[in-house]
Amino acid sequence: MQLFYTSLKTVLHTITATRRFNIVRPKMVTEDSKDTITNGISPGRKFISNGLGRHTKVDVQPINGYESDTTELVKTSEDNNDDKEEQETKEEEKDKEKKLPPVPVFQMFRYSTASERFLMVIGVLAAVLAGGCMPAMFILFGRIANAFVYREITSKLDAANVTELWQTILKENPQYANHSMEKVLQQMEEVYGGNGDFIGEVVTFGVGTIIVGVIQLLAGYILVAAMNYAAEGQVYRLRGRFLHSILRQEIGWFDTHKTNDFASRVTEDLSKMQEGMGEKIGLYIFFMVNFLSSVINAFVHGWELTLIILTVFPVLGLTTGLIAKIQANLSTVEMEEYARAGSVAEEVISAIRTVVAFGGEQKETERYDANLVHARKAGEKRGLVGGAGLAVMWFIIYAAYSLAFYYGTGLILESRPPEGDGSFDPGRLLIVFFSVLMGAMTVGQAAPYMEAFSVARGAAATIFDIVERESTIDPSSTLGHTPATIRGTIVFQDVYFNYPSRPDVEVLKGVSLLVEPGQTVALVGSSGCGKSTCVQLVQRFYDPLSGDVLLDGQPIRELNLGWVRDQVGVVGQEPVLFATSIAENIRYGKEDASMMQVQQAAKEANAHDFIMRLPKKYETHVGERGAQMSGGQKQRIAIARALVRQPRILLLDEATSALDNQSEAVVQQALDKVRLGRTTIIVAHRLTTIKTADKIVAFDQGKVVEVGTHDELMEKEGLYYNLVTAQLDPKELSNEKGTEEEAPTQPTETEREEKEEENNVLSKIYQEITEDLITNSPVPVPRSPTVRHFLSNHRQLSSKSLDNKGEGEEESIDVPITKILQMNSSEWPFILLGVVCSALQGTSMPLFAILFGDVLGTLSIARADEARREANFYSLLFLLLGMGIAVASFLQVYMFSLSGEILTARLRKMTFAAMLRQEIAWFDKERNSVGALCSRLSGDTSAVQGATGSRVGTIVQSVTMLGIGVGLALYYDWRLGLVTLPFVPFVLTAVYLQSKILTGQNVTESKTLDEAGKLAVEAITNIRTVASLHKEEHFAQQYSQVLYSPYRQALKKSHVRGVTFGIAQAVPYFAYAATMLYGGYQVDRGQLSYQSVFKVAEAMILGTSMVGQTVAFAPNYTKAKVAAGKIFSLLERVPALTTSPDVGRQLTDGVKGIQLSDVHFTYPSRPDVAILSGLDVSVGKGQTLALVGSSGCGKSTIISLLERFYDAKAGKMIINGEDLKSLNVGWVRSQLGLVSQEPVLFDRTIAENIAYGDNSRFVNHDQIVSAAQQANIHSFVESLPDGYETRVGAKGTQLSGGQKQRIAIARALVRNPSVLLLDEATSALDTESEKVVQEALEKAQEGRTSIVIAHRLSTVQGADTIAVVQGGKVVESGTHATLLQLQGHYHSLYQTTN
Repeated sequence: MQLFYTSLKTVLHTITATRRFNIVRPKMVTEDSKDTITNGISPGRKFISNGLGRHTKVDVQPINGYESDTTELVKTSEDNNDDKEEQETKEEEKDKEKKLPPVPVFQMFRYSTASERFLMVIGVLAAVLAGGCMPAMFILFGRIANAFVYREITSKLDAANVTELWQTILKENPQYANHSMEKVLQQMEEVYGGNGDFIGEVVTFGVGTIIVGVIQLLAGYILVAAMNYAAEGQVYRLRGRFLHSILRQEIGWFDTHKTNDFASRVTEDLSKMQEGMGEKIGLYIFFMVNFLSSVINAFVHGWELTLIILTVFPVLGLTTGLIAKIQANLSTVEMEEYARAGSVAEEVISAIRTVVAFGGEQKETERYDANLVHARKAGEKRGLVGGAGLAVMWFIIYAAYSLAFYYGTGLILESRPPEGDGSFDPGRLLIVFFSVLMGAMTVGQAAPYMEAFSVARGAAATIFDIVERESTIDPSSTLGHTPATIRGTIVFQDVYFNYPSRPDVEVLKGVSLLVEPGQTVALVGSSGCGKSTCVQLVQRFYDPLSGDVLLDGQPIRELNLGWVRDQVGVVGQEPVLFATSIAENIRYGKEDASMMQVQQAAKEANAHDFIMRLPKKYETHVGERGAQMSGGQKQRIAIARALVRQPRILLLDEATSALDNQSEAVVQQALDKVRLGRTTIIVAHRLTTIKTADKIVAFDQGKVVEVGTHDELMEKEGLYYNLVTAQLDPKELSNEKGTEEEAPTQPTETEREEKEEENNVLSKIYQEITEDLITNSPVPVPRSPTVRHFLSNHRQLSSKSLDNKGEGEEESIDVPITKILQMNSSEWPFILLGVVCSALQGTSMPLFAILFGDVLGTLSIARADEARREANFYSLLFLLLGMGIAVASFLQVYMFSLSGEILTARLRKMTFAAMLRQEIAWFDKERNSVGALCSRLSGDTSAVQGATGSRVGTIVQSVTMLGIGVGLALYYDWRLGLVTLPFVPFVLTAVYLQSKILTGQNVTESKTLDEAGKLAVEAITNIRTVASLHKEEHFAQQYSQVLYSPYRQALKKSHVRGVTFGIAQAVPYFAYAATMLYGGYQVDRGQLSYQSVFKVAEAMILGTSMVGQTVAFAPNYTKAKVAAGKIFSLLERVPALTTSPDVGRQLTDGVKGIQLSDVHFTYPSRPDVAILSGLDVSVGKGQTLALVGSSGCGKSTIISLLERFYDAKAGKMIINGEDLKSLNVGWVRSQLGLVSQEPVLFDRTIAENIAYGDNSRFVNHDQIVSAAQQANIHSFVESLPDGYETRVGAKGTQLSGGQKQRIAIARALVRNPSVLLLDEATSALDTESEKVVQEALEKAQEGRTSIVIAHRLSTVQGADTIAVVQGGKVVESGTHATLLQLQGHYHSLYQTTN
């Protein structure tokens, strides 16, 4: 009978929540989700309300001299606190204003078509019809129960002991003494025989149930298929409209909203809408109709008993509601606690080289474990509460059984003739009982669907708000004048401008500027003065507050926006390439460009030669954001993209500042060539690149303060003169003041070819490069905050695609179940008790079947006193059974929760520790990206629970339930058992599939949406590039095209889901029909008692249904086995490099000398590319060795080899005369102090970050202060409100670049290293910060051996030895003066720099 198992789904959902909670992966805590503090630390970092209930940080602190996209502002730390408080107050007000109310119910479907509305009406009608099937089944069930009971009674009336029966009636009812026996017996015959032919009733039940089952099947299919069809169409169109609407918004709107929010809304929020608009509406209606019709059915057939049973359910509702609330709170706590642990893991793995270099593995494992303890305790409490809630629920349900049968039996006995009229019969008892029970439970089942609809309404509010928002600067608009020709005259007339994100900060203050056609104008000034803002106003990313920007004499706002952007070519500091081929990237500049035009643009951009040397030439895939290209290659492709449209205006926003010297020279040569004849505006920090400009405009605090040529402005000795002199050394300055400057020597063709070959190495880097690889790339690539921020924000998306794509590539082993259980062996008492309780739970349904049959048996007892006594006895047994099941279910859930939480915490700690033991090359593998490893820590470790205690408990419970059920069926009547047995697999499968559907798995598989999601994310996060290329419509159309395939797949799956749901609903009906038909036939023949028929039916069908439910909601065993295989593979993996303190020699003295002889090396990830090819170099104690050379020549690799991140393939690396491999790894690293280009700081206090330099001992406060003083950072730290206890934020985001570098220097010095390793420690800083940090470095180098890598050769001129590395070899070495005299490679590099 389907009526019972369906009523228990709410219970099983509780079990599911308890068992599966841990499998939910916590969100990785990124920079914008952590607690942030400013307190004057980061003058430029502010919080901007995004209008969506969150805050986004807007970087206005320049990094590497590049002005932020969002705003240009330099503020001092003294007034930062006041601004922060004022800003946050504004944000709170903004959030309150922006909070959108949920969309009204019928407005949810405003974008539906007429056919979709018709389908929804059909779906609703099908839901109503399906919802009425269960009450119809109850009525049929009541009639068959009456037929069985009354047949039994009437058979007794025909017996020979009818006189004895009459004497019993008279004894119990003296008032009948005046009645004749014949009259009373006739009256009883009329009541009990009124149902007519017994076999007729049985056939009626069988046929009626089959008809109801068929209706249920068809209605269920129509309900699911129709609602999903309608929802899929609406969401498909909404996805396209949503992205189109986002892409056409003005840039100012993006400044005050997080682009990552839109990326998540394209996937998450629209999926929520899809869930709430599809089958879940139909299922909600289905369950509510079921509830209403069941309750009406109950009142019609017995209002008195209905009211009595209903008294139980307020108690059930209040109790379960309270427990659900407590569980939800504990779940939130657990997620928050694990999110902290997850953030630690992400932080550590993404900075693994820093952790390893400073020996922090053990400290980080302990920090991770400390966070896990709190999460484990919260999980255990949740298990306790979940078990208690389940126990209470079971007890109240069985108490309801007990009360119903106790009171209902009394009503039946009272209505018996001759005193009663037989109006309340056994059928009414069963109808009322199951109707009320089902009615109450279906309300519980409907709740999640109502919640899903509410969530969908909330999600729709934001989606619709964005879809229907009118852009103030709409690139898709056809309005505005479109001139036939363009000359290229640009005029700024008294322009004032504030960024929308900071309306109270003036950025441009009355700027007036003229750019003549064909003229090159350079904009210079300190960071935040307004240069990049002018470039953005020319593209009309914003409109001025007052004043005008004119193009050929017309206000730019009166011209068609698309036309304007089509006339402009833009090349930025960090150009964005899209994840497609080189040819397609260039065609983004001009969609209909022929291959000849593409190649011509590439030739003009000096890109054609290197492209033709690539294996696939123009069809080479550039990777995500061009990750497979070097910085110089990306810049030249971006220039080609700008040129292919033959723009009249060219905007170059620091187009070479992120490049090394040789790459800059090549790109600068291309830029100088292409700007001829075009109106060009250049923004530059490296002033050597703009000396030849027709006009140089110097900005200061949003105003134009100087205009002229280079020579004119140098003679004035004003702002421009100061900017130039700040970048030159005295010797170069004297050259500036002298006669004509010597033209820099350009690299020879041979050198350029060698450079291109080195750059080609980068094209072999994996497509989905992670932040960790970027930060510490074996082949140095331009490392910018933009790339790092993008990769950090999209790490989760990347890790998902990695998981999907590289599933077969995962290192995994086949783990026997015994080995998995052994990991949980210390919790065997918990598991044993849980298994025993599972077995007891398995007996619950067979016991229920026996009691249910016996209760029905009491209703056929003619003697009232005996019937009453038997009814009381079985009612009490129901109550006792409920108590037993309550205790068993509590212990089952709580014990498995305890063992599971302990196992998960243990595995997480062991897995994390195992990860930190691996060699660096292991982290370079694509499958071991930061996101993938964090996912493994959160997901795989939790999934293993599915193969341990809880899984064993599920198997025991299922086997016990099914085994006893089959045994009982065969025991009571083997023939009926055999008739019922064939239905067992069908019922099992149907219930399993139905449960899977009802748990709300998405119609559209997430994998099929990955490609579309990536496209949307790429377009949204690169909105400025998309806008400057005027490609909004292109991306919106491409997104809709990519979505079409999953949309069609989803429509097909709608039919499958509909059929599955319909069959799952109908199969139990058919099983009951067959069982009762054959059982009735056997009863009629006298071969079987009717009690046995009900016992067999309940034991087999109900028991099988419960097994199906239990298995469906059980943890995934296959997933658990796969997860365990991955984890055990990692735990048992032997690292290629052992860091144990017992392995290798530890020298007593520090490092006295380092020598590398004939060293050869290739990275494990690219074994076919030689990085070092016979390198020879040495440095003595106290000396400074500088390594110089172009990107990719192998400089940073030398530092990696010294740190033992990798081992050389051949050659010798000697320290103090000892082979490096023979020395203890920990000792070697303790002698080295590493400071890199972008040092990683941890989300700890400043004191803790400095103390991190030496994890082998306790570093006291005096030692921290001493190191800070040596690093020129002490006075700054002391000026902060919290001093050394100030937290630096994730990756040190609350500090400026110079502040981070000096803390990193202090961290390196606190360990008092013998050798300092400085890897481009100042190249990412602006001029002013570089000076301060350089002073700190020079101070730190005193008396120490130093190995310095630098692109800016002015910083290494004082080195004892300068080694020029090219092609993996040292081609020149000597002092600065010696190498200049040689007129060789160093001379060429030096000339290029200057």
